Amino acid sequence: MTDTAAKLIVPVLRISFPDEDRLGHGKMELLEHIRETGSISAAGRAMDMSYRRAWLLVSEMNRMFSEQVVESQRGGQKGGGAALTPFGEELLDRFRRMEKTMRESLAEDLAWLEGKRSRQQGS
Repeated sequence: MTDTAAKLIVPVLRISFPDEDRLGHGKMELLEHIRETGSISAAGRAMDMSYRRAWLLVSEMNRMFSEQVVESQRGGQKGGGAALTPFGEELLDRFRRMEKTMRESLAEDLAWLEGKRSRQQGS
């Protein structure tokens, strides 16, 4: 697949569970920001998201699984914070691996599809 096609067509992994819970790019990006910043609030700001929205997404992910994804500590004299649990780290790593596998396995078909697109699209 050419670099041009890779930039134009992007397959997106979104996992839908039978109970209607969903796991996708946005939640994984939030986890990456929590990993980097150690803060749900800072992670939300990095994504132009309110603290409340970020907290609700973290709460949703923690509810989705039998193990917690993110551990948080309330503010206080030492300040609060958040960190991915070992399960959260593995979830993020496995999701990114699934995305990579998907992109690699679809590369040839996406290049073909890009070649068949009308050039007026997206111009």
